[in-house]
Amino acid sequence: MKYQRLPDNYKEMRLSPYKKDYSYSYVFGLFPVIELIDNMPAAVFRVIVSSKLAESGREVIEARAKNAGICTVCDDRTIERLSPKDNCFAIGVFRKFEAKTDPVKSHIVLVDPSDKGNLGNIVRTAVAFGFEDLVIIGSGADLFDPHTVRSSMGAVFHIRPEHFDTFEEYATAAGNRIYYPFMLKGDPMEEEKPETALPCSLIFGNESSGLDDSYLKLGKPLRITHGPGVDSLNLTVAAGIGMHWFAQGTGFAQTFQK
Repeated sequence: MKYQRLPDNYKEMRLSPYKKDYSYSYVFGLFPVIELIDNMPAAVFRVIVSSKLAESGREVIEARAKNAGICTVCDDRTIERLSPKDNCFAIGVFRKFEAKTDPVKSHIVLVDPSDKGNLGNIVRTAVAFGFEDLVIIGSGADLFDPHTVRSSMGAVFHIRPEHFDTFEEYATAAGNRIYYPFMLKGDPMEEEKPETALPCSLIFGNESSGLDDSYLKLGKPLRITHGPGVDSLNLTVAAGIGMHWFAQGTGFAQTFQK
């Protein structure tokens, strides 16, 4: 895991509302902060709690932070300045990170995702269905915007994210694998079963434009069939259906059935 470098005065600096060009970001809320501490303690450089946080919640955060060697401070003013909501009682401040995706694992690939809430929900769904490698192609929503992190409910701290400017760059780095672009011109998904001989990449396009026709020549394009009342599905819904199809077809989903 590669972490971005913090300013030299990071221990004393006054924290300001998030901006995309910062080398650090924030996670808001008790459960997401715990996810950050438990799964990526090396990225954390400050945990802030509110005096309004219930004693039981404060004890949990302080105990986990102490075990990880992280300092916890009570600072209502900073929380009020950073959080857009009045009911935020804990903030984790962490360094942004990037990792090399695992070439032998299956990937979720998002091409120019534009909505932060969608991106966070897709990350959460990916982790639920066993995908730990997330690829973002091009520009779009900020993976580390606090809104994205909050929408993921801390699942962003379970993934290996990697960014590529173009799909061609990703394909060169990804190695031998099977591609499944999800697009309206693809074959009905029900007629395909996931292959397991090679790692796979499930590819989803932008919320408004989807994937362009060049992806029809790539791998096995799939279409999620639905009624004629709508022209397409929301990106989060489509990605969730695609991931569930893959998890069921490869047997991953069965490992969690009672």
